[in-house]
Amino acid sequence: MAAPSALLAAGATALVAVAAVFLLPDPASRLPCTRSPPPPSHPPCFPAEGSSAQARAQLVSSPLAGAPRGRFADMILANATIYTADPARPFAAAMAVRAGRVLRVGTYDSLKEFKGRDTYELNLSGNVVLPGFIDSHVHLIDGGLQLARVPLRGVRSKDEFISRVKGAVRDKHPGEWVRGGGWNNDFWGGEIPTAAWLDDISPDNPVWLSRMDGHMGLANSLAMKIAGIDKNTNDPVGGTIVRTTEREPTGLLVDAAMKLVFNVIPEVSVNDRREALLTASRHALMRGVTTVVDVGSYVPGTSEEQTWQDFSDVYEWAHSMGKMMIRVCLFFPMPTWPRVSDLIHERGRSLSGWIHLGGVKAFLDGSLGSSSAWFYEPYEDVPGDYGLQLLDMDVLLNATLESDKSGLQVAIHAIGDKANDMLLDMFDKVVSLNGTKDRRFRIEHAQHLSPGAATRFGEHGIIASVQPDHLLDDADSAGRKIGVERAERSSYLFRSLLAGGAHLAFGSDWPVCISWKFQIFTRCKLLEPRCPVSCLDGRRPGSPQSACPWMIP
Repeated sequence: MAAPSALLAAGATALVAVAAVFLLPDPASRLPCTRSPPPPSHPPCFPAEGSSAQARAQLVSSPLAGAPRGRFADMILANATIYTADPARPFAAAMAVRAGRVLRVGTYDSLKEFKGRDTYELNLSGNVVLPGFIDSHVHLIDGGLQLARVPLRGVRSKDEFISRVKGAVRDKHPGEWVRGGGWNNDFWGGEIPTAAWLDDISPDNPVWLSRMDGHMGLANSLAMKIAGIDKNTNDPVGGTIVRTTEREPTGLLVDAAMKLVFNVIPEVSVNDRREALLTASRHALMRGVTTVVDVGSYVPGTSEEQTWQDFSDVYEWAHSMGKMMIRVCLFFPMPTWPRVSDLIHERGRSLSGWIHLGGVKAFLDGSLGSSSAWFYEPYEDVPGDYGLQLLDMDVLLNATLESDKSGLQVAIHAIGDKANDMLLDMFDKVVSLNGTKDRRFRIEHAQHLSPGAATRFGEHGIIASVQPDHLLDDADSAGRKIGVERAERSSYLFRSLLAGGAHLAFGSDWPVCISWKFQIFTRCKLLEPRCPVSCLDGRRPGSPQSACPWMIP
């Protein structure tokens, strides 16, 4: 399988954020300042990243903002290239804004009636103004926490991996946990890390390092000792303790087995989680992301209670203190659906213009990189291994039926082709038992589909919540994991999903995937009917000189 060198060299990332398919009201927007501070009448704003001609200003109009103050604009953007999203007039040169609402977009002369003595005018010198991006799948607080931990994303050698952890250990007191994540063994040739990589550099500090997909992690020997993991420890249901041929744990834990370590890691303080939300929100705004669907901190092996603690201790605190910076749509663990239903009944779906209660989420399988995605055929590199089914289908069906009856939007993680088929079958049952309605069922990732599965999404308006950037992470591993032919036939079938009537909601899966670090976003042309893994190096099969047809800058 060809490496994605050409696309990576060009900085292509696939769509980071496209409008998610859910109903969310708009609060007063915040604008990034691109030069001197605005007057007091201007809405709160944040510095845009960089001050060169490449800097951008993002703006989101707000139909729910407060009442207009007077007849003049707070701000006029002039000499700009404003993308309007109106096919009849896709670009404009000027915009007038008052109380966070767009008053008019057009020529500068057409806005003069809104210019008053206190109107702040910003000359953008031709720079581009875009609507705020909506990211339909993130783990927001986890992302903020990850920014302060050992950064392992992009590490491309064993030596670099060890060096980064060693540097983090130097800053810790003996006994203090070292945490980090984002590593991808495919980036250094596929060798799986083990506790032996870490033990010599961290004899006095327990270490936990999650893989980029969040479905596998590495513990050093001290962390395993604290967790009570040894050769006699049984694999938990829905998880795997990776072992040597002598049954000694290697330090790698998959899916539900990660809970063995999670149970002994000290809880992150409330103050740290609050700061993580603020850090993540600033990180998002600096990259033009103004709204996210936060699917929470709930992953296989973690406590269902953590997401609720984040809601009460972090989100409600930020809302009450006036510290919310971006809009969020929250999803909660499906096993807690009665609490979500009661909360919506008591307080409504929107706690304010900033916080929207979306629904519930569950996991049916794991991930490709961790060999825990659930397939019909076994993994090429692990004969006889078909992946992991994380939930009993009867349990999942009953929880989905009750959640759906309560009016909750249901989002379920499925990556392997069998997992997706099982969900599609289950959803047919939900519709037959609960009736047809606008429920907007979401399948998170929908990464590998069996023949004909893509056309089934449109039958009941199922949303394929997909993250194109995962494709770049899979480029070096998909062929080895499931075979090149299977990967090309079944993976990332965006065009087929669209043709079948599915709604696509694009997201980043931050911090599992990218870090919103790219300022140039690419657009997906969705022209390739098969999985575009074969053209990840920027070429189509049989046409080495042509550009990959499914992605353009």
